[in-house]
Amino acid sequence: MSDPLIRACDHYVVLEPGQSERFLSATDTVTWLEGQLAALETLPDDLVACGSLTAAARRLLDTACDLEISPGLTLQWFAVRLEPPERD
Repeated sequence: MSDPLIRACDHYVVLEPGQSERFLSATDTVTWLEGQLAALETLPDDLVACGSLTAAARRLLDTACDLEISPGLTLQWFAVRLEPPERD
């Protein structure tokens, strides 16, 4: 069983070819993914039915950690914890 603390991550590290890693909030990561999806000529088949770029970006965030934007160029994002969780 996976650790429920993984779902509590509010930040992501995003990796783009040729750029330095960036740390973004979950909201900013969705916005970043929306922009990446908007730049594609066509959405991947599994994202077409999402209905909007925001829904598609959220689906990616929940189900994947990479997106091929052109042959050989892949974007990646990973949940990270910037602060230790507070325990009662």
